[in-house]
Amino acid sequence: MNDKQFIEQVRDRPGMYGLGHTYHPTAAFLLGFDQARSGGLLRGFNEWLAVRHGELSSQHWLVRVLAQALPDFAFRGFDRLRLEPEQEQQAADLLFSLVLEFLEVRDDPWALASMYAQHHHLRTLLHEGDPP
Repeated sequence: MNDKQFIEQVRDRPGMYGLGHTYHPTAAFLLGFDQARSGGLLRGFNEWLAVRHGELSSQHWLVRVLAQALPDFAFRGFDRLRLEPEQEQQAADLLFSLVLEFLEVRDDPWALASMYAQHHHLRTLLHEGDPP
């Protein structure tokens, strides 16, 4: 089973993994799986999100995905995270969707190289005005 098939299985049967349809446990599960793979599952995910949105961000993908799923939600830390069930579902669904979309890029050497080139371009634009 490859990464994409595994993530699809988790998405389709979250209860089998003790997740339900909630964002924070789903994100924590994906982080744990990424760590088990020595960072290989989500390597490049932050960069891909930056390229996808055309902007660099200091936010971790956990917060960035949540902000995209719930644009009107004010994030004040995971210890204070209180979402309605439909918000949880919406955020978890978006996370799975984004990870699966990213895996298509990650697993295509040409698409991955292009994504990193675009990310480098964003970084170059950011630092163009900085003195050496």
